Amino acid sequence: MKSAPGTRQPYQYTLAVMVLVLTHIHGVCAIEPWRQNPWYWSHDDKPVLLLGGSDDDNLFQWPREKLIPQLDRIVAAGGNVIRNTMSDRQDSGFEVYPFLQLENGKYDLSQWNPEYWQRFETMLTETARRGIFVQIEIWDRFDYTDVRAHDPERWAKHPYCPTSNINYTFQESGFAGRYPAHPGANRQPFFFTTPRQRNNTVVLRYQESFVNKLLDHSLKFDNVLYCMDNETSGDAEWGEYWAHLVHRRSGQVSKRVMVTEMWDDWDLKSKRHRRTFDHPELYGFVDVSQNNQNSGQKHWDNFLYVRRYLSHQPRPMNTTKTYGADGNKFKHTDQDAIERFWRHLLAGAASIRFHRPDSGLGINDRAVACLRAARRVEKLVPLWDVEPANELLKDRSGNEVFLAATTRQDALILYFPAAKHKQSVTLNVDNPQANRQIDWINIDTGSVEHSGTTIATTFAPPQVGNFAAVLCLEPRDDADNE
Repeated sequence: MKSAPGTRQPYQYTLAVMVLVLTHIHGVCAIEPWRQNPWYWSHDDKPVLLLGGSDDDNLFQWPREKLIPQLDRIVAAGGNVIRNTMSDRQDSGFEVYPFLQLENGKYDLSQWNPEYWQRFETMLTETARRGIFVQIEIWDRFDYTDVRAHDPERWAKHPYCPTSNINYTFQESGFAGRYPAHPGANRQPFFFTTPRQRNNTVVLRYQESFVNKLLDHSLKFDNVLYCMDNETSGDAEWGEYWAHLVHRRSGQVSKRVMVTEMWDDWDLKSKRHRRTFDHPELYGFVDVSQNNQNSGQKHWDNFLYVRRYLSHQPRPMNTTKTYGADGNKFKHTDQDAIERFWRHLLAGAASIRFHRPDSGLGINDRAVACLRAARRVEKLVPLWDVEPANELLKDRSGNEVFLAATTRQDALILYFPAAKHKQSVTLNVDNPQANRQIDWINIDTGSVEHSGTTIATTFAPPQVGNFAAVLCLEPRDDADNE
């Protein structure tokens, strides 16, 4: 892949990169941090930026006739990543459980429902065929609670609940009949079964069997990233147990996989996030999706805090849930989603996905336009060639504009969020009078609005709306004489 002007020299081998190089000898890893810039992913040793959106979190549950058009729409928009929780809650009516249901209506946790696993295999096959990467979340805390449920008996009907299976009783499992508290309270014993917690071997054996079955399918594919939980507030020991199991199983087939945990804390400076930040030997990337509960300058600053924190051992930073959609009950708007996407893009995120409706844009027309615009920018200046560089801006305030630039300042990307009035900003660069190629990309349409050359240092978008401006130094006429 050819880089635009300003391609930086490869990183020096930090300890993190050395670990990647050494462990590469012992196992195949199709998606891994790029050796030349480990903030980003690589596939077949070539850098790859993961961008996407989808209309559900557990696409593997979708019937094939619904799944395939969704994947094709993602690819047509320039998307190449989806989120896939292994969730089985009955929200849409077509979801199935992983366990076999007996004639008496109860489930046997020691036997599988072939339909569930065939759907999972189909999703993995079809995404791999299209070059789509999949971030799997093994456990979703909302599956095992009654709160916010369309069906107030969600837990009572779940195969893991003693009333619904033939494998254990309430007394043997330690479970209760209802869990009405928000799962963020972490009161569900389901998430305390591991040896360093309550060592609940009665339930743990079935949980382990489920994860091993999942890995029987997923380890055959090279387009998979692994996240232990959906926005958990649980014990560190819970996620660590499953992370070790995933690594152990992948090692048995001479394969390395990338693993993370997703914490619920909106503040990325909280101690809970350090459980992944401080353990690169276990967690090969970090997911900072909950930063998308924040907006404006705070959203940008929080992400850069993590980037600085991880700078001694850089790893990809994924944000698999970009919140925001008009009419959302949390009052996050379409504009919030677009801004969060582009701030993370310029700040250095390795993977960015729009969350499903109604909490996000999914893969609607606005999301499609945004993805196409991002790919247009990437074609002009690969994102792994630039770093966040707001310090090169003058006359900037608040959420007005954001900048990423190469170290030599020969390629710059400006993002102007939509505002009621056109905004302008002045560059404070080393070579202000240089002749630069400028391309204005309309993020709301996904198209190039204007291209040309300029020696200006003050810029404003062509019209009101979300715009990106890409500036690259023009080659000089006497370049051959230098």
